Amino acid sequence: MREQRYTTESRSGGRGRLFVPVPFDPDAVWTPKQVHHVTGTVEGVAVRAVIVEEQGERGFLLGPAWSRCGPTPGARVRVVLTPEGPQRADLADDLAAALDADPAAGAFFDSLAQFYRRAYLRWIDGTKGRPELRARRIAETVGLLAAGVKERPKT
Repeated sequence: MREQRYTTESRSGGRGRLFVPVPFDPDAVWTPKQVHHVTGTVEGVAVRAVIVEEQGERGFLLGPAWSRCGPTPGARVRVVLTPEGPQRADLADDLAAALDADPAAGAFFDSLAQFYRRAYLRWIDGTKGRPELRARRIAETVGLLAAGVKERPKT
């Protein structure tokens, strides 16, 4: 996925938080999703965040600790962002095709945080050398995702 680099002016995000604007449309630059989980840096310090819309502007919030020891509202900050975790383009062809065939499952998968996406992928990839089991696990995963289940029930 394409890394995005930019400089912007931060502002107060309320309750001691810092709001960092995102000056591009992540749906257009990356892939359309309901929720964009991102990773990167602000002024060289690692961040993980979710892009939200606040007062008609896209951006992400940083917790109160940032205001105490980092940039303050109104400061110009250098930002580097990429989508977090495995993306649809990174998936094996069989799983990508199954998610494409069920738009609800695909959209829910795309909205999950990387922890949940990776857990599903590990479970599916644990079938090395057993294609029939892999196919069953992909079908079960798609069903769970279509139903809005973040993580598969432990058995």
